[in-house]
Amino acid sequence: MVSSSAARSRRRSAGQLHALANLQREIQATDPNGRRKYLRDFSEAFRDYESLLTLAQVEAELCQADVVLIGDYHALPTSQRFASQILERLAKCGRPVVLGVETIFARDQHILDEWMRGEIDDDELRERIRFDLDWGYDWEPFRELLVTARQHAGGVYGLDCVPRDDLRKIGRRDRHAAQKIAEISRRHPNAIVVVLFGESHLAPNHIPEVLRLALPDAGIVTLLQNIDHLYWRAAGESREHVEAVRVESDVLCVFNATPLEKYESYRQCIERWRQEHAAPDLAPTFYNLVDALARFLHIDKYAAHNGTQPVYLVDRMPEVYSRPSEEAMRKLLERKGAGEKEMKEIQARIESGGSCYVPRVNAIFVREFQMVGGAEEAARFVHHACRPPASSADEATASSERAKREELFYTRVVEHALGYFGSRLLYPARPGVRGFNLGALSAQPQQAVKEQSRFTGAKFAFATEKLGYMLGSELYDAYLAGRLSKRYIRSLFFRKLHGSAARSTYFQTVCRARTPHKEVIA
Repeated sequence: MVSSSAARSRRRSAGQLHALANLQREIQATDPNGRRKYLRDFSEAFRDYESLLTLAQVEAELCQADVVLIGDYHALPTSQRFASQILERLAKCGRPVVLGVETIFARDQHILDEWMRGEIDDDELRERIRFDLDWGYDWEPFRELLVTARQHAGGVYGLDCVPRDDLRKIGRRDRHAAQKIAEISRRHPNAIVVVLFGESHLAPNHIPEVLRLALPDAGIVTLLQNIDHLYWRAAGESREHVEAVRVESDVLCVFNATPLEKYESYRQCIERWRQEHAAPDLAPTFYNLVDALARFLHIDKYAAHNGTQPVYLVDRMPEVYSRPSEEAMRKLLERKGAGEKEMKEIQARIESGGSCYVPRVNAIFVREFQMVGGAEEAARFVHHACRPPASSADEATASSERAKREELFYTRVVEHALGYFGSRLLYPARPGVRGFNLGALSAQPQQAVKEQSRFTGAKFAFATEKLGYMLGSELYDAYLAGRLSKRYIRSLFFRKLHGSAARSTYFQTVCRARTPHKEVIA
């Protein structure tokens, strides 16, 4: 005998189920990932609930939490708008609130901060976080969420990292996000940390499990939205409309849309994606080059605590501006304090190699992709990310203008050397750069190199590039010949270059590259 609850559910849901059948078949034909274990973990986790709740009860419970994990169905605007409402209501609880979002990569936090301070407008934020290219869902509901956060929250943080399109590595994204949420919670100890993340990431053994290990004493509540199995069961309740249910003691689910609305919104997104024909996106090309160098150097992009690794290299990846107008580029650089001389140097590199990495803004400006120039700029970024920044002691050390000039000279030479070496690794067909004997030069620094370090302007740029390329060529030849190990090459990317360190690094490397050694194991 069929229970009255099941009969009620069947009658209420019959029309939707018929409409859903074809819709789900169409989506599954386009997106077969639903059969992946990671997604099954989520779909199989929430099959029943303990009790019914009102929205007022849900909000009262969230006010007592330390972290609220809100499940987001990205294609459904109602999902982001509900998160916006929750954020606004929690701000009235008497405790500060902060927001963390999956939509924005943690590496783009500086862009989000600029928008929060009113330094850039909505359109620039959308373009620079690559919203349409890397996310692709509706912008307006997400923009509304950010505006609400700017009005009511004490901070907004990007939580995600690459790769977004590889389910085999999705566990890394979960661990990264959990670590970021824990850092935010410790940074704002009295606040409610509201997190909007894709619903599949909120299966009990995904982000929540990792986060509880990172924050064992925190009150963590998972707030799901419109879970299918729970929706169909709630349709059998005698109450005309169920607002929310308690799934477990720390898991709640609200109902603000029907399954038909969810899947139809996703189908519309798929259709829109099919019809879009954008210009080629060059950012993945550069990120792939960076990844290749990182693997060669045995760098874990996701390392959080390791003295021999850049911490979270995945969050330090540069912005890539594909074919920016000169006006837009100048505007950005001027805002970051770049002078006319620096902008001319940047423009010259773009003219010669098609692209230029600019450490000041941690960005690569690309006019056209050229393999040689692109590989060199990717290597320059990796070197910049790996080498230690100047300490307060370094900055406090007084030195003459002449000494500072010499330090800058050798720093530029080493930068060019490692940029050239990286480009040869990625593009071995690049011709070698030959010149006078570097070994002889290293023995006579006062007579040769030091004289060049006094050059200025174009002569300075030419001399540093020429010496750097020659040293990079020597390094590559020595590496191929087995005289230099991969470990030694890796160490060069991590060398300190402040004070006299750049000069000593240069001459030590010259000697090492030129001195015959027994072949080493890479």
